[in-house]
Amino acid sequence: MIIGPPNAGKSTLLNGLLDYKLSIVTPKPQTTRKKITGIYHNDNCQIIFLDTPGIMKPQQKLHESMLAVIRDTLKDADIVLALLPYSGKKNYFDREFAEELFSQWLKPAGKPVITVLNKCDLVNEDRQLLAEEFVRNTWNPAAVLSVSALNGTNLPKLVETISPFLPLNYPLYPEDTLSTAPERFFVSEIIREKIFLLYGREVPYSTEVVIDEFKEQHENDPARKDLIRCSVVVERETQKQILIGSKGAALKKLGQTARKDIEEMLGRPVFLELFIKVRPDWRKKNNLLKSYGY
Repeated sequence: MIIGPPNAGKSTLLNGLLDYKLSIVTPKPQTTRKKITGIYHNDNCQIIFLDTPGIMKPQQKLHESMLAVIRDTLKDADIVLALLPYSGKKNYFDREFAEELFSQWLKPAGKPVITVLNKCDLVNEDRQLLAEEFVRNTWNPAAVLSVSALNGTNLPKLVETISPFLPLNYPLYPEDTLSTAPERFFVSEIIREKIFLLYGREVPYSTEVVIDEFKEQHENDPARKDLIRCSVVVERETQKQILIGSKGAALKKLGQTARKDIEEMLGRPVFLELFIKVRPDWRKKNNLLKSYGY
């Protein structure tokens, strides 16, 4: 599994390892909310990567649910990739967070840990060596490696480092399988990604996307598009108005940009309908969180 703080590059790392955009990526923290399974294949091994939400101090029920995902994933993992991003500052990376990560999360789990120092393009090689030595001497992980998930630096070496820790077994999935999640999950994630990219302030964090209908029609009748109807849930009426925009312009742009990526992912044309619904304080209500898959 991949674990780390928000905006560490966990999803970018997963995408880089798979050479495919599986996890949504935005400049904003806390984009990933649920566990995402990515399956890597080569001639020698199959690795099942689990991308998890960033570790943060919970401020509401949604955050508590996201942290529960991390704890549950830790129980099932054979090996943990502890992702710590370089900061380019004096301390190389956030040592206070790293101490919390190792003492409160990784040590109790008792799993082999590979510390992955991401964004190595921000620091020179000498500083990388010093940071790697500091990590070895302080927390003694099974291995330490500097990478750039964005540029692909040292990703093949990371796969080589992981391989000895994998359980000896036959591949669990066929070679053409990239994830265990259904298409409708990735459709909702694409829409969420576009909301994070197109809207500012609290709107992306107050938004959830629910697939109401996913009707595959194109394969049986090439003249028809697949039909996808989605509810975009927000917490306040003002957020609904922001999502819609003047004369519906913002919502139209959201639909167009999301549809383009959805069609590229599915490899077929779709008709996408978006409906905005207000559910006050949904992030604080257990029944709504459960209905949204948290």
